[in-house]
Amino acid sequence: MNWLRAAEFKVGMLVIVVGSLIAVMSMQVSDDPSYLGRSKKAWFLLPNAGGLVKNSAVRSAGIPVGVIKNITLQDGKARIDITVKSDVPLTTSASIEVKAQGILGDKHVEVYPGSPTDPPLEDNAQILTIRDGGSLDNLMAQVSEVTSSLKEVAKNLQEATSEDGTRKHVLGRIVKNIETLTGDLAQMTTENKDKVGDIVDDVHEITASLKEVMNDKSETGLKETWKRLSNSMKNLDEITSKINKGEGAIGKLVSDEQTAESVSSAIDGLSGLMDTANKIQTAFDFRAEYLGDVGATKSYIGVQIQPGLDRYYYIAVVDDPAGVVETTRTQVTGTGGGAPSDYTEVKTYQNKIKFTVLFAKNFWDLTLKGGLIENSGGFGIDYYFFRRKLKFSMEAFDFSKTNFRSSLSYTLYRGIYITGGINDAFDKAGARSGYLGAGLFLTNDDLKLLLTKAPF
Repeated sequence: MNWLRAAEFKVGMLVIVVGSLIAVMSMQVSDDPSYLGRSKKAWFLLPNAGGLVKNSAVRSAGIPVGVIKNITLQDGKARIDITVKSDVPLTTSASIEVKAQGILGDKHVEVYPGSPTDPPLEDNAQILTIRDGGSLDNLMAQVSEVTSSLKEVAKNLQEATSEDGTRKHVLGRIVKNIETLTGDLAQMTTENKDKVGDIVDDVHEITASLKEVMNDKSETGLKETWKRLSNSMKNLDEITSKINKGEGAIGKLVSDEQTAESVSSAIDGLSGLMDTANKIQTAFDFRAEYLGDVGATKSYIGVQIQPGLDRYYYIAVVDDPAGVVETTRTQVTGTGGGAPSDYTEVKTYQNKIKFTVLFAKNFWDLTLKGGLIENSGGFGIDYYFFRRKLKFSMEAFDFSKTNFRSSLSYTLYRGIYITGGINDAFDKAGARSGYLGAGLFLTNDDLKLLLTKAPF
């Protein structure tokens, strides 16, 4: 094998060995992890990729962990494809931040792997979270804005403090007002020098009087008064100490739990009584009925006290024009003195004041009531229709004559109602008559409203 000893073979082998060494050393020096071992790929979108260069380093915590493989345009944004080492634990919460290197505008990509508890990021997947890192461009833009603001402030300050001044700006108005105020003060002090001197003299006299009061050692002086006040405070402290120890009536009230509980129970009972009184509904009923057959008006003034929704008490004074009925019968005889041919009756009505006291029990739309009805025992029922606007009533009382009365009432508006019916339907008392009337039913809420609206 003479060709193995040839110079050409030796030179070729040397070139191959040196080239291999250079390639291995280049891969060792390069930041691209795809040359050696396994790697991960990912990509993200940036609105501006200025300062980023293909094959530049990708860092994590300042340590190179990969390179930028490609920079392309996608949907109007810069797509950055990166390759990182396989031991970098990228998760779905991984984020990217573009950081500046120095003041020349160079930038690099900083990778934040994300929370280790999140699922791992798939190979060649998109990193969605992009952090807004500070850059020289942003800094220069902010400096430009601050410079513009300072320029505007300097302009306003110059306008406000110039010789002519301006009232267009707040600072200018403040300067003008201060100038006017100082001018007015100078004029006032110049015109009232004598008065200013008098004021100074008065202040001097006041301070002299205060000094005299402070040094007064008499019984009415400040020192003796302060001493008595100190004694009073000492006595008050002793009293409060006795109260804290439970001495005396007030001390027992404060310190004794049993006494405090008794007082608290009494207060609770009084409070419950007041609450119950506040919950009682009171109403006033004013009604007038015209009795057609009698030819007079019957009047009612009543009070309804309702301690609960299921019951109420009703007390009324009744002015009855047919309270007493007297019937006079006159025999009419014939002209020849024979048998009587007819009788004539004349009814005389007399006014009488009567009283009604009832207890009523509500059962939904039905109400049962009983008690004293116009000076006689009796009972009655009420039934409501049309959302309690229409009421049908029947009452029976004075059972010696069986006075039966029925009526219909309709509420027009806010307690104003009309009524009609028949009184003494069986004419047992000789006072049967149809009637029509109207009334006003005022609750305590209506009275409060009227009182608050009254123009006193």
